[in-house]
Amino acid sequence: MTARVLVVDDILPNVKLLEAKLSGEYFDVLTATSGAEGIQKAETLSPDIILLDVMMPGMDGFETCTRLKNNPATAHIPVVMVTALTDATDRVRGLESGADDFLSKPVNDVALMARVRSLVRLKMTVDEWRIRENTANQFGFVGNKGTFLTEPSEKAKVLVIEDKAFESEKFVETLRRDEDVVMPVRTGDQAIALAQQNDFDMITVSLNLGAEDGLRLCSHLRSNERTRSVPLLMVGEEADMKRIAQGLEIGAHDYILRPVDRNELLARVRTQIRRKRYQDRLRSNYETSLSLALTDSLTGLFNRRYLMVHLEKLIKKNTESKKALCVLMLDIDHFKKINDSAGHAVGDEVLKTFAERISQRLRSFDLVARLGGEEFVVILPDISLDMAMQVAERLRVGIAKEPFKVSGPMGTMPVTVSIGATLIDGEDVKVEEALRRSDDELYRAKEGGRNRVYFAGHGLVTPGEGAAAGAAPVAGATPVSDAETIKKIV
Repeated sequence: MTARVLVVDDILPNVKLLEAKLSGEYFDVLTATSGAEGIQKAETLSPDIILLDVMMPGMDGFETCTRLKNNPATAHIPVVMVTALTDATDRVRGLESGADDFLSKPVNDVALMARVRSLVRLKMTVDEWRIRENTANQFGFVGNKGTFLTEPSEKAKVLVIEDKAFESEKFVETLRRDEDVVMPVRTGDQAIALAQQNDFDMITVSLNLGAEDGLRLCSHLRSNERTRSVPLLMVGEEADMKRIAQGLEIGAHDYILRPVDRNELLARVRTQIRRKRYQDRLRSNYETSLSLALTDSLTGLFNRRYLMVHLEKLIKKNTESKKALCVLMLDIDHFKKINDSAGHAVGDEVLKTFAERISQRLRSFDLVARLGGEEFVVILPDISLDMAMQVAERLRVGIAKEPFKVSGPMGTMPVTVSIGATLIDGEDVKVEEALRRSDDELYRAKEGGRNRVYFAGHGLVTPGEGAAAGAAPVAGATPVSDAETIKKIV
């Protein structure tokens, strides 16, 4: 994962130390030596996360964080306070000012890197919903204004998984200060059963359960459809830091160490509940405004109208942040033959199955749109050329390797796709130009034999180039000739 990290600290050796650690993990590091400079760089350079020192002359870290979070242009950027302060009161003050975490020096490197990666992933998801809501506004729908800090944190429904009675009671008593509905359970089975019957705003998971692995339970909750988007707060001990880092990697949102400070617990839970409600609001606004106006009625994908507006915003965003995005143009091979030989009803089935297979093989923040007929477009934000090639080849193999199920006497039908692609690496190009480049490569793919991937500036992508993305050569991965494809369809 690539990300831009802004380090704000008035002591140069501290800046250099963090810069060296982060650069060693392949992060792009920006630096500032005061709160004012940090705010200015956050506004102009759009970092993915900010590491902020507390004890700075003039504007300290608390005031800097408060200003960042009250500014709609920077409120969505995660902030981690890194300081020598160790008092629980300072941690709570930092969290209440909008910080996502408060790490004490000397910083545990494992915890720091896991926290940075976790918050960057969460930011990418929220960024995508913010862009989608902004796109909806261009079509006349105006969503609710404000940042996540303006969201309410009271009267939430919280599931507490803890087998120690005194700890469970502490959580229940503390969270009821906000009139939360708290449901305590002692085992994972009880938690999963309750989660199937309730929509929780927050789940806390003890990593020190006596009879089961709390980390494995976190993994199960993250993979379960009903609890996938519910924030997870891990509860552990100082000795559990490696396991906590693993938990952050698999999708847990936050953690708190024992002995649990009640005020810190309340502050961390409030932060996560506000973030969830903010993201839920973004999603609701987006779905309400675009579900009918900007989606294709047959496949459920975005339509051309949405694609043009959204891609323009993504290109502008990537130009400002100096990142790359990839535009894939996909065309179902010999689709007219399918309609002519099997009928338009079967053709519609093929289009719907095609859309499902493509969508299932992409990240949650990638964009898939139906351009029209049998043409589709996939947008891959924040991606390298090598990874984009791997994804494109994975999509090609995912279509070709297994026949499509269709109604009628045929039962199944072989389907392949040709893909043309271009990487927009920080360029300020027009949407039409980006699509034209990919369309030119799509034409080359079809002229070259179909069931192929062609990249601008690279040419044919061979099956082996997609192996690292899970598209290892399998039956059906070798390009099929036009004559063989037509013969199978007809």
